[in-house]
Amino acid sequence: MSKVNLQRLGETVFQSSDRVSAELLALTYGSTVKQLLVDYEEPDEVNKQLDQMGYNIGIRLIEDVIANSKIYTISSFVESAEIVAKVAFKMYLGVVANTIDWNTDKTEFSLQFDENPLTEFTELPDRYSDLWYANVLCGIIRGAYEMVQMKVECKYTKCVLRGDDTNEIRIELREMLLERPPLDDE
Repeated sequence: MSKVNLQRLGETVFQSSDRVSAELLALTYGSTVKQLLVDYEEPDEVNKQLDQMGYNIGIRLIEDVIANSKIYTISSFVESAEIVAKVAFKMYLGVVANTIDWNTDKTEFSLQFDENPLTEFTELPDRYSDLWYANVLCGIIRGAYEMVQMKVECKYTKCVLRGDDTNEIRIELREMLLERPPLDDE
């Protein structure tokens, strides 16, 4: 499917979906991050917790993406990247991301997006300069990819809350997972 068709599909699914207020999402997410900072104190540990929370969401969210977009097969890592950028980001965040900076093997790229509803109404104090505030997105991406048999490494490289001009997540395909039948209990 072409980028234009995927973008149209993302827009169509977004328009037909039930939505939660962006303000409610931002404020609820912000209070979650704040509580994690109280509980874990260290930004690095909060980053890990946000990633794990996202992973748990991603392994379930992929089913919704597939069901609503009716994309039942993914032919390559490149195609999957465009689906994440043009369909999934639009469905759940209301924004379209771009895939940029592919490596020559087409196993690594950056996902770039200017707007992030999770960071609305948010300023990061200097003492939290090591916090990747929306790190939950990395976990979501990682979990969703794992459910379609791709193990990826995912990390934030740029964030507007840190003074960057855009948000950027680097995604690297680490391994294509093989589907294995369950072990026989006998």
